[in-house]
Amino acid sequence: MISYARQTQEEQPEAASPPVEEHIAPAPRVSVQAFCETVETAAAVQSAGEDRRLGKAHLKIQMGGMAAAVEAYRSAPTPNVIVLESDGRNDLLGGLDQLATVCDAGTRVVVIGRINDVTLYRELVRRGVSDYVLAPVGAIDVVRSICNLFSAPEAKAVGRIIAVVGAKGGVGASTISHNVAWAIARDLAMDAVVADLDLAFGTAGLDYNQDPPQGIADAVFSPDRVDTAFIDRLLSKCTDHLSLLAAPATLDRVYDFGTDAFDAVFDTLRSTMPCIVLDIPHQWSGWTKRALIGADDILIVAAPDLANLRNAKNLFDLLKAARPNDRPPLYCLNQVGVPKRPEIAAAEFAKAIESQPVVSIPFEPQIFGSAANNGQMIAEISANHKSIEMFLQIAQRLTGRSETKKQKSSLLSPLIEKLRGK
Repeated sequence: MISYARQTQEEQPEAASPPVEEHIAPAPRVSVQAFCETVETAAAVQSAGEDRRLGKAHLKIQMGGMAAAVEAYRSAPTPNVIVLESDGRNDLLGGLDQLATVCDAGTRVVVIGRINDVTLYRELVRRGVSDYVLAPVGAIDVVRSICNLFSAPEAKAVGRIIAVVGAKGGVGASTISHNVAWAIARDLAMDAVVADLDLAFGTAGLDYNQDPPQGIADAVFSPDRVDTAFIDRLLSKCTDHLSLLAAPATLDRVYDFGTDAFDAVFDTLRSTMPCIVLDIPHQWSGWTKRALIGADDILIVAAPDLANLRNAKNLFDLLKAARPNDRPPLYCLNQVGVPKRPEIAAAEFAKAIESQPVVSIPFEPQIFGSAANNGQMIAEISANHKSIEMFLQIAQRLTGRSETKKQKSSLLSPLIEKLRGK
């Protein structure tokens, strides 16, 4: 299908109910070679190569267009993907015929052209071209085209990773992530899994009242065994739509990880779960930075004080710069209104970070403490508590989905329920 440039998130005005965010699944480890005719397209492809979704791809860019590609592959094997820029119809079709004589079987071709014509598109498809992108292109157009080559377009998008991290220790990021995941599963009816990445001190098992014998540590320390069946055995079922990949929360070993330690786990979860919520501990290491940058959406949880403001802004700025083709991270304020504690107002946070918080969750130690000690979610403690609506707001913003419609109750509903229970 011909791809067209789309309006970016930064260009869209903020609204109470933002449109559904486009989800582009990351590309696998593939080799990509681009042959460009203009410096503008070369710059867009170069920028695309720095996008997190092409982080595993090996990208090489050359100038010279079709002629350079044909010449290059006379004596060299072709990569997994060839990106070609062409200005004309005749040169393009003739060049593709020549390229076919030196192109290895299985190589996919993406053409960037300036002619918007259905007849040309049919000719390209007949010659085996995988995608035709209309110039001028932006980085996200290139990312979308390459990534979509490796995902079935008719399949439901899966594997949306949501990372939740605290701007400072003790701000309640884990509590927020667990309750938001509960809202995603219960109110949005999405199958979701919570991955507790704080292997030494994780609280997801306690919050969901689960004590599984195995969890994420078994996967991280046995990367060669990680596959769909292995991960399924490690998951603990919390509800019909919510599962848990629990942390051992023990100190019998030291949890020092390499930068890519969790890659196999995340890749496997992406292939089986529509939504993965990462509960990321408050620490700064190679693997936590990689997990945040590689996530589809990010929520930063901060308390209303100066240290949280500084840390939240540092995180926000770094992640925004590292993910130029994604929407900026979201953030929320938690534990707002602690008695006798001086606080920085939400407006000051918004001014410094240049973004409004999704929600401001009030400090209510009674209900949050009871939920934590009972191994329950806030919705289980008090079905009408105001924070539940806030968790749903966060869930909707992070997933781009609206609340599933519930059947309207009538005056006879309680009686009908009683009769059903007999």
